[in-house]
Amino acid sequence: MSIPSVAIVHGRVAAAAAADERDVLVQADAVRSTLRSLGYRTFDVPITLDLEEAAAVLRAQRPLIAFNLVETIDGKGSMIHLAPMLFDSIGIPYTGAPFEAILLTSQKLLAKKILHAAGIDTPPWAPAADALRVAPAFSPPWIVKSVWEHASVGLEDGSVVSTHESLAEEIARRVRTERIEHLFVEAYVEGREFNLALLGGAPDGSPQSLPPAEIQFHGYPAGKPKMVGYRAKWDEDSFEYGNTPRTFDFPEEDERLLRTLISMSRECWKAFDLRGYARVDFRVDGAGRPWVLEINTNPCISPDAGFMAAAGRAGLSIVEVVRRIVAEATRKSGRTCRQESSV
Repeated sequence: MSIPSVAIVHGRVAAAAAADERDVLVQADAVRSTLRSLGYRTFDVPITLDLEEAAAVLRAQRPLIAFNLVETIDGKGSMIHLAPMLFDSIGIPYTGAPFEAILLTSQKLLAKKILHAAGIDTPPWAPAADALRVAPAFSPPWIVKSVWEHASVGLEDGSVVSTHESLAEEIARRVRTERIEHLFVEAYVEGREFNLALLGGAPDGSPQSLPPAEIQFHGYPAGKPKMVGYRAKWDEDSFEYGNTPRTFDFPEEDERLLRTLISMSRECWKAFDLRGYARVDFRVDGAGRPWVLEINTNPCISPDAGFMAAAGRAGLSIVEVVRRIVAEATRKSGRTCRQESSV
């Protein structure tokens, strides 16, 4: 019997790419070695906007599934949904969230509208163009964010502002790298930050809630926004990177809050019809009220990523995580193989 293959699909990374883009290569290495330990052959498909190039490789190889690690295409987060669209068009099953969920969660304004309609609290927002004309109806401080880009791209201390004048200045700064219709203004929630990871793979489609994690802000001076900006995620030499550890240890008085966060993250899974794995990011205000910032479909599963830290806390190795992600993809597709029944 031939050994089934898995295509590891990710955005092609340019030699001069920034750290947030290069990280997908670390993910690909980890997934590749794990899949091979599970008995699969693998081959990489670095995808660009020349989708036919990737389609030709996939049609020729006919993998059992595609392991979808695409976060950007040609460096653009707004193209993330093209990968699952391609898989659907040529009939290749793939890991993680379906096309519709990836599109709806990656376009943050669409995601916020769906959250609001589902009764899930998310901070108030306004398109950047509207906020330029008149100050947002919700109270400052405000934060300027990208509609499409994830990984905290563009987020700096100056992204949090308290006056309409400084808001206009920050929007102008961001417009130098992004179109104004790709920016929005959100109410900045002062408070604690949490990540809730979920892992699918159960036969009934329900996810497993992994242990909640809180991002702590150590030694932040007064006036410095306590948020996970770009430097905190990617600049290893920065103050922010070294002073934003995560913790899974909580006092007894947080138990009710943690149960609420778990419940809300599962509501997000249901609202967007997620599958495979996901991470929901929260802020909790001074009154203890949680607000969903965003839903991350197919979050980073590099060995040092937050998702794998939560999995490890739950006693799950990367082998078990990848096995379950693959199992759900093959079960959804109805395709089976000898290796799948044994891992």
